[in-house]
Formats: sequence, structure tokens, C-alpha cells
Amino acid sequence: MAVFVESLDHEGRGVAHDNGKAIFIDGALPGETVDYSPYQKKPSYEFAQLTKLIKTSAVRAEPKCPHFNNCGGCNMQHMEFFAQVAAKQRILEDNLKRIGKVQPESLLPAIYGPAWGYRQRARLSTRYVEKKGRVLVGFREKKSSFVAAMESCEVLPAKISALIPELSKLLTGLALRERIPQIEVSLGTETTVLVVRHLEPLPEQDALRLKQFADLQGIQFWLQPRGPDSAHLFWPLAAPPLYYSIPEFDLKLYFFPTEFTQVNHAVNRSLVSRAVNLLAPQPGERIADLFCGLGNFSLAIARRGAHVIGLEGAPSLVQRAIDNAAKNGLTGNSEFHTANLFSPETADTLRALGKIDSILIDPPRDGAVEVVKAIDVCAPRRIVYVSCSPATLARDAGVLVNVHGYRLKSAGVVNMFPHTGHVESIALFER
Repeated sequence: MAVFVESLDHEGRGVAHDNGKAIFIDGALPGETVDYSPYQKKPSYEFAQLTKLIKTSAVRAEPKCPHFNNCGGCNMQHMEFFAQVAAKQRILEDNLKRIGKVQPESLLPAIYGPAWGYRQRARLSTRYVEKKGRVLVGFREKKSSFVAAMESCEVLPAKISALIPELSKLLTGLALRERIPQIEVSLGTETTVLVVRHLEPLPEQDALRLKQFADLQGIQFWLQPRGPDSAHLFWPLAAPPLYYSIPEFDLKLYFFPTEFTQVNHAVNRSLVSRAVNLLAPQPGERIADLFCGLGNFSLAIARRGAHVIGLEGAPSLVQRAIDNAAKNGLTGNSEFHTANLFSPETADTLRALGKIDSILIDPPRDGAVEVVKAIDVCAPRRIVYVSCSPATLARDAGVLVNVHGYRLKSAGVVNMFPHTGHVESIALFER
């Protein structure tokens, strides 16, 4: 059954219609005519797999990764890089118009960085497969809980990609090989950390093999016997701490390997620069950074001379932000506090801040609905909203514009995750 593909959805699937029913087709691109085979049917829509290309898009590309058809880590390598960015911009605009009933007065130039080798953080699944006689290390297969059989990964830095088969050999030789479900990768400017999640205590012989591997490969192992808070340094004991730098603001931001940081350091530097330029902080201003994490935006704002108040729900990240402010000489014009910004009491939290000139909001995928509902209690003249979900940004933009009278001055995409359907964006509101 042939259909014409009209657009992409937020997961990077082609969207077509057949007799009025929406068809979401894996691997199809806008402008193509394709045959498809459904694998999940609902009354008003279907999910399907592309079975035949009848008319091919001019932006279709040959996937660089040999594991693309099997691995679920990327789903857009079949689309030319800059066409991916343009498609994400259209997804953002569509969400703002359809969900928020708003339209930006201008579009910001897209922020993008390297197309390959960009992931400084990754969570690799591991599983011992008896039939294969080895531990598989990699991302999950598409539409499956199985671990893809990978020998390399094009979106990981070359050093980490080359480690995948070596890690498979290492884990296969461990007594605990069936009780290690994942390895979390975290790269800093000077240090590469692998966090090994283990469900039982590590036998002495396994511990020795990990130490030998770390010494040979020039990496550092941490062990995680329970939740993320249980992660601790294992070997080698002496190594530079994890940090990433933002040279434009003369910043080094230190972090633990299981703490949240941006995956793409190059794009993050551009994003921080864009956010600070949109805020245009001035000495003497008071600026709030909501969902501030370890100070990624806060300390860049403080470096421009404004006084920053950072609010974050995780106490460990609040302490990390305080420590980062001290290490970067910015304690005098920054402060950080723990606050639940999803709570109905958010209005009281914002009121307690006192006079605020501008606000930066960088929430998780759920967005910042309680913040935007209560925004009038501090009435900032300018809001910069960094989003990892165009749908919740659009919802919150609708509240800011249609309820509180802000203007959506500009918005644009940030290609933090090339070759995936993930859409990160930034928007400026003023009144």
C-alpha cells in the first residue's frame, strides 16, 4: 500500500495518511512515496515499517554506522545532517502553533556542532548471551529490550567506540558477567570514567581484572552496587576529577559521573553563550536560574556580573553548584537553594526571591507548568526558556503569552542529539 510521507513526528518517524488514518512509518522521510507494513494498529493511527521506497527524498543519506538498522541508539542517520536540523525546527514551530497557539516573532539560527563522536555521556547496556558465548555491550535494539550486537558506535567519541569490543572481552571473562546490567560512560576534559553497575559484590579476581583493564586503557572505573547515589571511585585512585569547560566564560564545571550534565559539550558551550546573550545580564541585576543543576547557566550569568539565584530540586546538585561557584571564584554573586519547582507551592518559592529582573528556565521533559502559572509573583521582564521537549515548551509558552501577556520574541532549535528525533530548543519571552 503506497502513501505519500508528509512530515516527521517528534520521534523521527515519517507521517503519512491512509484513508484518514495517520500512519507513522519508521525510516520514511518527508516527500517520499513508500509502501509500509503496520506492526501496531490503533483505531485512529498505526505504527509501521517502511517496506519499499517508490520515490526517494533528495535528503536521504547512507547511514554511516553499520549497526544503524539494528541499534536503537539513533533513528535519523538516513537523513542528511542539515535536513535533520531543519526538520526539528519545523517540529518546534508546529508544536508552538498547535499546542501553545503562539508563534515566535523571529526564528533563531539553529545551534549545532559535530555530527559524529559528540556523546560525552552514554548508558551502555550489557548482557551475557550464552548462544553467542560473550557479553554484548551497546544500546538496545530498535523496538526491543535486547542489546544490539555492536562493535563500534559513530556517535560516541572514537576512544569509547574502540572500547566496545574490548569491554565485551573483559566482561565475558568475569565471574560476575551475568550480574552486570550496564556501564555508564562519562567523559570530562581530562578523565574518562566508566561506572559499572553490579548486582552482587565484585569477586576479588574480577576486581583485579578491572584494575588491569583501567591501567591498560587509560580510563577510570567507578562501581555502582545500588542506585546512582551508591556510585563510588574504584580504580585508579589518583586521576584528575571530572569536569567540562566553557572557555568563553572562563569556567570549569566539576561533576560526578552519575550526575546530570549535558551530553554534547560542544553544543552546550554554544547553548550557554546563546542563553546569556538573550538574557543580556548586567551588573546589579538579580537573575533567577530555575532547575539550575550544577550551575551550567548560572555561573556564566554570574561571570557577566549579575547576582544569580539558582533553584534546583536535587540537594546533591545544589551542593555541586555551590562548590563550582567557589572553584570559579563566583561565590560573591551567586547563591543556590533546594526547591521543588513542580509543587503547587511554587508561587511562594518565587515570591520569596524578591525582585527579579530576568529568569532562565531549564526544566526536564515535564516542563515548568507550575513556574509559568506563578510567574506574575516575580514578574520578570525577560524569560529565557531552554527546553528538551517541544510539546511542554509549547504548552508553557501558551500560558506565558496568552495568560500573562508575554511576547514570544524568538525561538530556535538546538541540535544536542544529532541523528535522533530528540528536539532541544531555546525561546525568549519579554514584556
